[in-house]
Order: sequence, then C-alpha cells, then structure tokens
Amino acid sequence: MESYLLDWANLLLRWLHVITAIAWVGSSFYFVFLDSSLTPPVDEDLKRQGVNGELWAVHGGGFYHPVKFNVAPPKLPDHLHWFFWESYTTWLSGFALLSVSYLWNAGIYLVHPADPLMPPAMAVVAALAFLVVFWLLYDAICRVFGQRANGDAIVGALVLVLVCIAAYLACHIFPGQAAFLLMGAMLATSMSANVFFWIIPGQRKVVAALKAGQPVDPIHGKRGKQRSVHNTYFTLPVLFAMLSNHYGWLYNHDLNWLVLILMMFAGAAIRQFFVMRHGFKLGRNAHPWPYAAVGVLVLLGVLAWLKPVPAPAASAAPAAAGAPAPGDASFATVTALIGQHCVLCHGAAIAQKNVRLDSPQGVKDHAQQIYQQVVQLKKMPFGNPGALSDEERAVFKRWFEAGAPVAP
Repeated sequence: MESYLLDWANLLLRWLHVITAIAWVGSSFYFVFLDSSLTPPVDEDLKRQGVNGELWAVHGGGFYHPVKFNVAPPKLPDHLHWFFWESYTTWLSGFALLSVSYLWNAGIYLVHPADPLMPPAMAVVAALAFLVVFWLLYDAICRVFGQRANGDAIVGALVLVLVCIAAYLACHIFPGQAAFLLMGAMLATSMSANVFFWIIPGQRKVVAALKAGQPVDPIHGKRGKQRSVHNTYFTLPVLFAMLSNHYGWLYNHDLNWLVLILMMFAGAAIRQFFVMRHGFKLGRNAHPWPYAAVGVLVLLGVLAWLKPVPAPAASAAPAAAGAPAPGDASFATVTALIGQHCVLCHGAAIAQKNVRLDSPQGVKDHAQQIYQQVVQLKKMPFGNPGALSDEERAVFKRWFEAGAPVAP
C-alpha cells in the first residue's frame, strides 16, 4: 500500500511540477526577450512619463504594446500583477517530489548499496546541505562582487567554479542518478531563492516607496535584474539535470561529474546565444553565433566521447567464478542474473510497476523492457546499476537479439 500511495504522490507531484515549471520558465524567457527587445520610445508623451523602452508585438490576433519605465511609473495602477507564484510553486512541488522519490528512499537512491559512504539518514542531511550551502556561497559571491567594476564577469567566473566543485563532490558522494538530480535541485533552489530573497523584496520596497510618495532607490531594480539574469542562465542546465535520470549511460560514466559540467556549460552557452540574439536584431551587439557554436561543439564532443566501445574479442582464459561464460546467452544464465538482481523488486511479493520476472512467461512478456532498462539505459538494478557488470549486461543483449528465448 505504501508503494501504491508513493506512486500516486510521485505522479501528481510530477504533473504539478512540470506545469508550474513551464509557467515559470516561460515567463522568465519572455521577460528576458522583452528586456532585450525594447527600443527607446518614439511618442513624446511616453518619454514624459518616464518610459525608457517599448515593444510592439502581435500575437493571437491582437496587437500588444508593453512599455518599461525608468525605475518606476509616475503613478501605480489599481491592479499590479506580480510574478512569483510560478517560482514558489515550482520549487515547492519539486522539493516534495524529491522528498517522496529520493529522500524517502534514501537507502536505495542516495547511497551506493555496494559501497555506502554513509548511512541513509546522513545521506539525506548531505543532500539537503547541497541545496543550502550552494545558495549561501552563491549569494555571498553576488553580495561581495556583484556591484563592483566588472562584477558580472567576476560573479560568473566564481559561480562557474562553484558549480564545478559541487558537481565533482555530488558525483563522488552520491550515486550518479541522484548526483545529477541533486545538482539540478541545487541550482533550482538558488533560482527560487533569488526570487524570494531579492527580486520580490526589492519590488515590494519600490512599490512601498511609490505609495508613500518617496523617491525610489534604483539599486533594487539593478539587484533584481542581476538575479533574474542569473536565473535565465541556470535554466537550461537545470532542465538537463532533471531530465538526465532517464539516461543511465550519462550518469553511470566513470567521469560523470565531467559529463555533467560539460552538458551544463553547453546549456548555458546556448542560452547566451538566445539572450544576445534579440540585441543583435536591434544592432546592439555582434551576432552571437559563437556561443551557439561552442555549445553545440561541446555537445558533439560529449556525444563522441561517450560512444559505445566495441567489446573486445572473447579470450580463451577461463571465466571468473560466478561470471557468465563469454558468448553465453542462454536462458538459464539470464534467469540466474534475474534471480540475483531483479526478482527482489519484480517478484510475487512486490512486483514494482506491475512487472514480475519470477517466471519464464513473465520474462518473455517483459523482454523489451528488460533490454531497454538493463542494456540501453543501464538503469537497473534499481538504485544500484553498478551491480551488473558490462559482461552481464552483454548477456542480456545477446539473449534479446537472439529473440529472447525462454527455453533452456
């Protein structure tokens, strides 16, 4: 019953998380586009009101004319829309999903069963520490260097170093799947914290000053803009980290921390291309194609680096005790491996995902899934994919390609 309820919680939270994330990322991308596409107003009345940028757009059969005021408008409207619930709901649903999927099952997801570095309870503390400590260090970097000369470049370089260190530590402390996901959660936590601690409080101070008839300090807008720009560069790395748990050949690599850093860097570089592309159209900067080229080249480099290596020719040396003989792909060998690594979760007692592998017919019925999870994605055994050697995975591959026979 617990497994059934957790599956429902996982489904509903994942659904909510994706919906709110789409809303948050969409609004973030839109406002970055808007800021990059504004042009000085032509109308003299708009200039007198303090407008320093405008945009004409057409969408859905209507024309839109958003304008941006320099610091603040002369008078607040009766209705002012705030953009923060998208961020908060995305983080809250994401943290709840992390809790029911990973923290609740820390003994499966957060520790290496074959070589645990710490007990599950300590692993939960370490995972939460990644979220908190990264935010504190990132925030300190922004506070100390953000308003200095060349502050954006200094902050960018230091945050890059911080992310690299965090990726290295995460991939050496946690199993690869958990490490990649925690890196995404870590950056997403800082994104939402930027909204909660800086962007919204700064906007509230501006609104309060306007209502009180006091002059508005422009520093609030500058700080909020800085954190908002950071968020847009975090977005593609976060989305990659969140999607990576479907691809075991990424997070199971021996240098998975380097794979993660390169993929996140590629995402940030490609995001830079799209940010600067709007300014190029208005003649504000050179064409940003080098950023896209760097991002794509990094992706292609990782693709080439991780390509499957042809298996060496079978040796005449005798197989180690308990290991499948070279070339052996009999159903008896497959059954022995399934009994050792799979039946605990896919037998009569549990039958995760309604998959049972404790009978020849059950193995035959789920042969395609076995091949996908064990050979292609390398995700199984669940929580400890390293328990199966490459040669044992090759047994499943040869068995499946031979037609998945269930007869001895």
